[in-house]
Amino acid sequence: MQEPSTGQEPSVPPAPPTPPVPLAALLSWGDLGLRQVTGPPAADVTITWAHTSEMSDPYPYLLGGELLLTAGVHIPRGTGPDTSYFDDYVARIVAAGGAALGFGVAPVHDTVPGALVAACEAYGLPLVEVPPRTTFSGVARAVWQLMARARTAELRRITEAQQGLAAAASRPDPVPSVLRRLAGRLEGRAVLYGPEGTEIAAAGREPSGEVRRALAELARFVTGHASSTATDTAAGTGLTAYALGTGPGFVLGVAAPHRESGDHAIASVAAVLLTLLTGEHQSGTGAARSSALVRLLLGARREEVAPLLGGGDGDGGAGRWYVVHARPTTGVPDAVSASALGTALGSALVDSAQDVVRVLVPAGPRRGAGAAPAEPAAQPGWTIGVSAGVAPAEWPAADVQAARALARAAATRSPLVRHAERRGFADLVPAGEAEAHARALLAPVDAVPALPETLRAWLSLHGSWDRTAVALSVHRNTVRQRIARCAALLEADLDDPDVRMELWFALRHPRA
Repeated sequence: MQEPSTGQEPSVPPAPPTPPVPLAALLSWGDLGLRQVTGPPAADVTITWAHTSEMSDPYPYLLGGELLLTAGVHIPRGTGPDTSYFDDYVARIVAAGGAALGFGVAPVHDTVPGALVAACEAYGLPLVEVPPRTTFSGVARAVWQLMARARTAELRRITEAQQGLAAAASRPDPVPSVLRRLAGRLEGRAVLYGPEGTEIAAAGREPSGEVRRALAELARFVTGHASSTATDTAAGTGLTAYALGTGPGFVLGVAAPHRESGDHAIASVAAVLLTLLTGEHQSGTGAARSSALVRLLLGARREEVAPLLGGGDGDGGAGRWYVVHARPTTGVPDAVSASALGTALGSALVDSAQDVVRVLVPAGPRRGAGAAPAEPAAQPGWTIGVSAGVAPAEWPAADVQAARALARAAATRSPLVRHAERRGFADLVPAGEAEAHARALLAPVDAVPALPETLRAWLSLHGSWDRTAVALSVHRNTVRQRIARCAALLEADLDDPDVRMELWFALRHPRA
């Protein structure tokens, strides 16, 4: 039995902030017995709430997206199919944005008026018949429960996406991984644009030329305006651009063939992660680094430009620094992953050349009186070699130390190897005499490219052919041939530990 309404909202729980639900889900709900009489397919119609009104003009009471429920109390007696009442009534519902009309066949009407059916069909408004045994409050409660389920599913989807994006950001190639995960979640295309509007990285389905151009234009629009987000549509594809950071710079562009509730939240999480991955580290501004580079090119000493780079035991850059050499465990590094590594190590001073990334890291703050500065730590997905902590004047020597440490880390399959700093017997020999002896002893192999470095790596790895081959990225037979050549040129037995020791000491000294 239907109860006529005065046009007020039914007494049901308030609507949660949820995505709309398909009308088809309501039609198949439990034992409501709802039946669609006319209008577009229910699967293509979504509703945001159920509202009951017996007003002849429900327009002022609708916000849009509602399923309007009525028992026809407002229909004047004697209204026939030849009047304009039903056309005017349905037109006002459509103008207000109503999603569908539910008509109760009791207690006022035994059937849905044919003129109402014709009007709904003419205006494309879905018309649903509510049987006598189903109350409007029951329909509203079912809508609320469907919306609550949709909200739970949406939150679960967003949470899973957040976890997946965070995991992608921790990979050795964080930016491409985040873009791939985002594109997969949205079933579309994700693009990272650089400060000049150029496409740096992308993942997902390749869109049409029209969509690609529109997305690039939207990204340029975001960089030139105060708004951090902009949306558009091209060729039936939804486009969104997110500015990364507070100033002109990187932009995340997303193109998706369809928009679902929660997509914006997922893309926003990706935008935050990409902002962290592409943002400039606080160790120094771009202007300060540019100034340091200019001064170096003009002949300034490293000690003079180090304060412009920041860090260095917290004393303006004059303290200790570490040189880090790193290589990804898989693949080759790109500019963005190299920048992300620098951010993780605490430095924006990054150089990516071929398959090795070099980072100049200022020593971190001390953890107490007399404590050593914090040293660079291992990073997931990277093989790292770290030099000793040095003053700016010793950066070139530290660079050599880091390279040797990286080679040893690769050979021993260690995530991180540090240059060992301890005094030995070699320190008892005056440097000049040691260097003269090293030049004389190693002159035969120094004249042949690749032999000195191969001999050094082979000795440092205790004569292991396989590990030396890994460290030098050559075949083990190549290592054997080079070591045999060294033995012949030096006229020495390299199996003799005394010979190995003397050669090792000599190789540690400069011979240029």
